[in-house]
Amino acid sequence: MTENIQSTEFDPEFDGTWEEEDFSTGDYERVERAALRRVAGLSTELEDITEVEYRQLRLERVVLVGVWTEGTAADSDASMAELARLAETAGSEVLEGVVQRRDKPDAATYIGSGKVAELRDVVQSTGADTVICDGELSPGQLRQLEEKLKVKVIDRTALILDIFAQHARSKEGKAQVELAQLQYLMPRLRGWGETLSRQAGGRAGGGNGGVGLRGPGETKIETDRRRIRARISKLRREIAAIGVIRETKRGRRTANEIPSIAIAGYTNAGKSSLLNALTGAGVLVEDALFATLDPTTRRALTPDGLAYTLTDTVGFVRHLPHQLVEAFRSTLEEVGQSDLLVHVVDGADGMPEKQVKAVREVLAEINDESGTPMPRELLVVNKIDAVGDLGMARLRHLFPDASFVSANSGLGIEELRVRIAELMPRPEVVVEALVPYARGEVVARVHRDGEVLSEKHTESGTLLNARVRPDLAGVLEEFATNGTPA
Repeated sequence: MTENIQSTEFDPEFDGTWEEEDFSTGDYERVERAALRRVAGLSTELEDITEVEYRQLRLERVVLVGVWTEGTAADSDASMAELARLAETAGSEVLEGVVQRRDKPDAATYIGSGKVAELRDVVQSTGADTVICDGELSPGQLRQLEEKLKVKVIDRTALILDIFAQHARSKEGKAQVELAQLQYLMPRLRGWGETLSRQAGGRAGGGNGGVGLRGPGETKIETDRRRIRARISKLRREIAAIGVIRETKRGRRTANEIPSIAIAGYTNAGKSSLLNALTGAGVLVEDALFATLDPTTRRALTPDGLAYTLTDTVGFVRHLPHQLVEAFRSTLEEVGQSDLLVHVVDGADGMPEKQVKAVREVLAEINDESGTPMPRELLVVNKIDAVGDLGMARLRHLFPDASFVSANSGLGIEELRVRIAELMPRPEVVVEALVPYARGEVVARVHRDGEVLSEKHTESGTLLNARVRPDLAGVLEEFATNGTPA
């Protein structure tokens, strides 16, 4: 293969064939996503039905709408730019954006009647088929906007849920996304005309109500709600069962006294890239928001040979929908139960301090509800290869205790390994033992799971002075030179 697939851009003339040499898990997932790619200006009609597997879908044309209620103009622009990236990630073409300055969103139409008329003209002139609002709309606001604009209207929450639905791969991830979608959909169910059963209240609803007024007594929308509630209950049971499996795996690592490190941070900050740089995991890396959702755990070694695990968690975003926080709670609790939190920040972002604040707010919410104290935090500023000298000076001023790396180029990765090793919990029991040469596996385990302070080869065996964990100290007890470990 002449070019590494990780740097391969999408080619409109792609013939559907890939070389499979040296593919990683992330490479295979990238191929799968490229097989059905949305491209601007293309028709969805197929001239040859045999092309169905690799067809290209026309992008949905959208107009963005935001309400600026607080903060500076730069904050409002950053929020709209992020909404545009979310829309593009979901497979849309952003045509135009409209922002209104208000003290609070309009209770009826989110942006007010005058702005709705202006927005309708923008939709008609651009030929847009969808309007995306930068906030969570109430069911009433959603209905009013669709009636007045005559196009599909969705909010920021629905957009993020759609991206999660596209990118979820594991059974747990799909169940968590479906649960969040159903919780969002429940209060927004609507039905008109033929979707309603005939029923009447009061005297008309009695036995003499007349022809056409005696119905089953339940609307279709109520039937849908009952089915959704049943499905939500089933999904909660499935997620709880999967959580037991995760607890079992975590329990094994805890029993073996293996330190665990969680990687958290804003979406597209480079968490998966950092995991690949530290462990060679080969997970999917893509310049897109919420490219990876399913947590990945990999084993790594400190420079002095101590083993630990790294877990990549789901990304965060400003105003992360509470449905997602609720559905992904079991996944996010990995952060609270780790020994060290590696908080990744996008150094190339215009306002990295806002990213840090958004992540810490969500983690604080989970911490308050679970009651588990948050682990020690190591702030890691990524993508410094895309930051100039002035930008680096600002970052060092904002985050004086952070580590500065580039997961893409490898700059600062070795220094980060040393920093992680310094902050990791170390073995606490000091033991001096004379291990016979016939028990070489014990010496190997001390090197792997403990910290060897000194080692000397004698006629009787290997004399070790090491710092180990309690379980390993019990194994070394029979070889201790002073009868018991220190």
